[in-house]
Amino acid sequence: MPKSIKIYIFILVLIFIGVIVIDANRPKPVNWAPTYSVKDKIPYGLYVLDNEIDNLFKGQKIEKFGVTPYEFLDPKYTYTDSTYNTKGTILYINENCDIDNESAHELLYFASHGNSIFISASDFSRAIRDTLHFDYGYANNYADTLQFSLNNKEKYKYLKGVNDVYFKEYDSTKVEILGYQKNSNNDSVPNFIRIPHVNGYFYLHTQPAAFTNYYLLHKENYKYAERTLSYIEDEKIFWYLEGNRNNVGSPMRYWLSQPALKWAWYISLISIFIFMIFNAKRRQRVIPIKEPLRNTTVDFTKTIGNLYYQEGNHQDIIDKKIKFFLEKIRNEYLVDTFDLNESFINRLHQKTGKSKAEIENLVRLIKKYRNQEQSTEKDLLEFNNTIEKLGI
Repeated sequence: MPKSIKIYIFILVLIFIGVIVIDANRPKPVNWAPTYSVKDKIPYGLYVLDNEIDNLFKGQKIEKFGVTPYEFLDPKYTYTDSTYNTKGTILYINENCDIDNESAHELLYFASHGNSIFISASDFSRAIRDTLHFDYGYANNYADTLQFSLNNKEKYKYLKGVNDVYFKEYDSTKVEILGYQKNSNNDSVPNFIRIPHVNGYFYLHTQPAAFTNYYLLHKENYKYAERTLSYIEDEKIFWYLEGNRNNVGSPMRYWLSQPALKWAWYISLISIFIFMIFNAKRRQRVIPIKEPLRNTTVDFTKTIGNLYYQEGNHQDIIDKKIKFFLEKIRNEYLVDTFDLNESFINRLHQKTGKSKAEIENLVRLIKKYRNQEQSTEKDLLEFNNTIEKLGI
């Protein structure tokens, strides 16, 4: 091994040891990051709530899940009778309501079947807001303290980690206000509401920090969280642990979460990069220029198209269009295409919002051309126009 490399390695080891010694002798700062993870004992984690949730919901069954609400609820849906094989309340607590559109629509559909959705977040999905006809806003008065109350009874003070978010628009004839928040200017606005949706309810709360470790252990603020969650009365509660799901990631997560290890890692990378630059100047060889491969996809497509046109095999083209169409339905809309029955038509109608009559007509043509051996150019045009008119 060259002497210069040994010197580089020795310097890196000294730097690494020095960073660890310096960091070990200084007080560790408090991590105020709002992770909302049940694994985190930091102020804005949900470790305490996770350990006390069985006491909060005595006699009720808690089931935790980390997949998206759509992935969790869709297998529980029975297409034959358009019902869910389970009932209960979906519980969701996080800083931001990062729910995808498919999951948002699935939550709305689950609630419409007589179930409840409890969401505590500082913002809400556009699909949920538009369907339930409400909106939220910020007071922007830079208040340093907020008071939370349920039906204007006992008041609890909150300082760190809360935002002055409140419900500013809603249908007062349908919405029931369950809780308020008051700032230092004595402005009282709703922060906890219940909205009916078909046969179920949505419980919406704008201050998820109330359920974190910091406030559950701060004075008697745990009573506010306890009474807020007491509105959940279903026997089964399905807790969506999105924060826990998002924290599953790189093996470097713990290394980068420790300041000493993080800076040692960065210094090592920078040192290696500098070493490579100085060595590359002396050892780099001339790199020959290679022409990139030409994209022949368009030419191949034209050749295949001309081949089918010359052979005039319309039935084969129809068969392939049927396969491609059903494959698209499975991949994009996650609908089973094994049986093209009434349940398939209803599910595709619900997923796409397309005309049920047009879907029924397309299914009829698919069944027709699957069972015949020869088709004409007219049949091909009819089938192609039906697919294009449906616009899926």
